[in-house]
Amino acid sequence: MTKSKNLLSLAVFGLVLLLSISACKEEVVVVGGEFRISGVVFDLLTGEPLSGVSVATTGDVANTATTGDNGTYSIVGSPTGMISFTLGDYSTMEMEINSANLIDVELESTDDRKDAVFAAYFDEAGNTNGDPAFAAGSIKPTGSLGSPVSFSDGFCEVVSYKGAVDPNGTEWYDEWSFYDNLINGTTTSDALSLGSLETWDDADMQAAGNNVIWTNDKTYILDGFVFVNDGQTLNIQAGTIIQGKPGEGANASALIVARGGKIMAEGTAAQPIIFTYEGDNGGSAATLRGQWGGLIILGNASLNSNPGETNIEGIPTTEARGLYGGNDDNDNSGVLSYVSIRHGGTNIGSDNEINGLTLGGVGAGTTIDYVEVVANKDDGIEWFGGTARAKHLIVAFCADDALDYDEGYRGKNQFVIVHQDPTADAADRGGEHDGGTDPEDGTPFATPTFCNVTSIGNSGERTITFRDNAGGFYVNSIFSGFGRGIDIENLVGTKQDSYKQWVDGNLGLMGNVFHNIDAGTTGADLFKVTHN
Repeated sequence: MTKSKNLLSLAVFGLVLLLSISACKEEVVVVGGEFRISGVVFDLLTGEPLSGVSVATTGDVANTATTGDNGTYSIVGSPTGMISFTLGDYSTMEMEINSANLIDVELESTDDRKDAVFAAYFDEAGNTNGDPAFAAGSIKPTGSLGSPVSFSDGFCEVVSYKGAVDPNGTEWYDEWSFYDNLINGTTTSDALSLGSLETWDDADMQAAGNNVIWTNDKTYILDGFVFVNDGQTLNIQAGTIIQGKPGEGANASALIVARGGKIMAEGTAAQPIIFTYEGDNGGSAATLRGQWGGLIILGNASLNSNPGETNIEGIPTTEARGLYGGNDDNDNSGVLSYVSIRHGGTNIGSDNEINGLTLGGVGAGTTIDYVEVVANKDDGIEWFGGTARAKHLIVAFCADDALDYDEGYRGKNQFVIVHQDPTADAADRGGEHDGGTDPEDGTPFATPTFCNVTSIGNSGERTITFRDNAGGFYVNSIFSGFGRGIDIENLVGTKQDSYKQWVDGNLGLMGNVFHNIDAGTTGADLFKVTHN
């Protein structure tokens, strides 16, 4: 090959290389000696394009433009200049152009705009203020509360009323529950017939075989943590009384149904099954709390935390039977029917009390119907993930939150009564609802349903808080006597939080009635965004 041909080949190669380098820098586009920038402006939360956004460039070249209906813009500026985006109730975005000709941006609503949008939803979703005018000695509403909104999820029955109790029927809590006394003004429980006493510890349960029967001619005393083990079924006859020994920390007493175990606690209205503290023969006050542990049920349904199974709070991490969570959302942990859980919530360390009823990773195959928790020192009922479903729940006179969930709980509940101790500082929220823990934005999201709730609160507390990316739905319910209404958390600068769950339709409050809430009567008073 001649020298001239070598030089020609090198020249051609150099030209191709130069064109390749230019193609890699295609963001630099000069039109008629000027630098043109274009892109789309979106709403950070909804992902929808925003029209009417003012776009301005500054520096060596200054111009203005406005986004069109599809959120697009085109403007001339300097490669070394600045570009800004401004729209009414959105935070202004300003950034360096840095030789980029394609700039898409997301604008975040200001706190005031988020507050206003959520407040307006109060009316849009059919929520109202009204006096339920509860009948004497009852939570039957006698006032006109309007028609319920249409809602069906395959579990909640379609009924013609709002709240937990049919205005034209017999109260379903009548006679069998401790709550029946409370609502009628008697703050102590009925007398209990104990029968012979029989003490069980964990070793006794482990040695009892796979099919254990507790009969109603005895009272069973729990000595420490007693586990119903994998493959084991505990059958409890109607009318049986179970009592937990006193003690804190390692000496606490509780009944724990481990993953793979089952509890068949099938009481009746005439013969409910009662869990209480050792020595309780009735006449105990609804303010007597923390006398024993509580009932804990652990299952194989899914969580949204990492790594998909967790040790239930209060049980040493070295205890494998304290794990919950799995991949069977239809898991069946047994039956709770006509069960009363009283005076629990003993301290198990570092101000950590046991919930009255704890459901960790419990699946939708479990039957829970006609269950009450009264006078617990911690939360009444807490769900940790899972898909458990229930009807006819009561949480009354507990010292912390009434209904609490976390770790992606996605169950369904209907006919739920919350009744707080009216004494100041004797209770917390009607609902404390968290979405995830590790990570907070883990999936599946927490999106449970609560239909036909009647929640009567303490004037110093909040009706419901949604936070940590929690979603969820409250439908055709009555909320009365709380200090504040509904709070949903907005984490500034974060794309995923409870406000975003509401925007995405994973959080809803429809057809509810608010009464005697200290914060006020309007949507702006009752539906609040907390900006953190």
